[in-house]
Amino acid sequence: MSPTQEMTLEQIAADAIQQAVAGGASGAECTISEGEEFSVGVRMREIESLKEAGSRGAGIRVLIGEPGAQRGGSSYTSDLSPEGIQKMVKAALELAKITSVDPFTGLPEPAELGKLEGDLRLYDEAIEHMTTEWKIDQALRAEKAALDFDPRIQLSEGASFDSHVGRRVFANSLGFVGSYKTSSCSLSVVPVAKQDGAMERDYWHTTARSAAGLESPESIGRIAAERALRRLNAKKVATQKVPVIFEPRTARQFLGDIFDAVNGSSIYRHASFLAGKLGEKIACDTLTVVDDATIPGLFGTTPFDDEGAPSRRTVVIERGVLKSYLLNSYSARKLNLKTTGNASRGITGNAGIGPGNFFIEAGALSPEQIIAGVPNGLYVTELIGGGGNTVTGDYSSGAAGLWIENGKLTYPVSEITIAGNMQQMLQQIDQVGSDLEFRGAVAAPTILIREMTVSGQ
Repeated sequence: MSPTQEMTLEQIAADAIQQAVAGGASGAECTISEGEEFSVGVRMREIESLKEAGSRGAGIRVLIGEPGAQRGGSSYTSDLSPEGIQKMVKAALELAKITSVDPFTGLPEPAELGKLEGDLRLYDEAIEHMTTEWKIDQALRAEKAALDFDPRIQLSEGASFDSHVGRRVFANSLGFVGSYKTSSCSLSVVPVAKQDGAMERDYWHTTARSAAGLESPESIGRIAAERALRRLNAKKVATQKVPVIFEPRTARQFLGDIFDAVNGSSIYRHASFLAGKLGEKIACDTLTVVDDATIPGLFGTTPFDDEGAPSRRTVVIERGVLKSYLLNSYSARKLNLKTTGNASRGITGNAGIGPGNFFIEAGALSPEQIIAGVPNGLYVTELIGGGGNTVTGDYSSGAAGLWIENGKLTYPVSEITIAGNMQQMLQQIDQVGSDLEFRGAVAAPTILIREMTVSGQ
């Protein structure tokens, strides 16, 4: 992607906005995205799939009418020629004429627009220069490391290496034009352990925006194998109420339910148990949750959101107190608040709400110290289906993990369900681990919940 192409994409977006305004729009915003992706899958030491693909697309959203009484229409195209853009704009204008008036729709206020300056480390040129042979070798080495780790690792569901480089451009009729480049790469492996007729699988992965940020394929294969092996000979446990520890991978899933509960669209629809609770103590003192799209090099980092508002750090829960919801401009108007810069969308349609880097702040104790403090309980390594109901707060999920006895992980357990209520779970997070790692836009360290119902035999 040369500088000439970059300017061309920005000009295409600006021209689309000009055409929309000339066609009668009182407001418009245009998103253009292009990218190149690569994926290789290997299984049992052989290449199973190989894909290379490029894509380009543009989307426009137009508004017709006066603020407070506007209609909206959207359209998109993969044809970025002048004719293709002209057709896209025309289609959006025609749709806007027949949609319903929405008093809350509109662009952000001009004062809310902006972008972060400086290098946010979202793009690494080295990823563009990775050879196909090198990527295939990474996947083969990760799988080999897993298969060679232990004789009981007899099968593999495969290993994969994926990479992506892309560019995003956004412009609106308030004069905002911005763009940024991104890159990413990831490596994962899924080994299968077998013993006495029983088989168990697990996986591990590494992902980064830079080539240097990837962990070695040997470490990924080894960790994946260890995780699969420790699931062998799982037992069932009697139904009981015990402390439950979520490892980072499963804590991240629970945090995803918290995100749904603080999402502005859930709040204004009264579809969250946290609606109307700003400023209230909704969790224990040990819990602080932050959304921060300004941290260089992470997956939720951007210079601006998908409405042109600058990225920022928002403390959502501070020592148990609900400080903020996460909002785009639409939900902010609905709630008589200000956007938090969390607008998120594809290349078309109205903006939704997405996370920046949404995480639980790390605590002081290591996972081993947290486990050592539990005389009898469950260490959850996998959640299966279910999750939290953001309306009622009820929480239920299938689970697998390791049983804790006298402060030590003793044996694997499976075919169990864990249940509770998110309001109580938040109040009972007694410990937060020091092991916070970002393997995506949502991240959490180990967390200990004082009591949940574990349903087994």
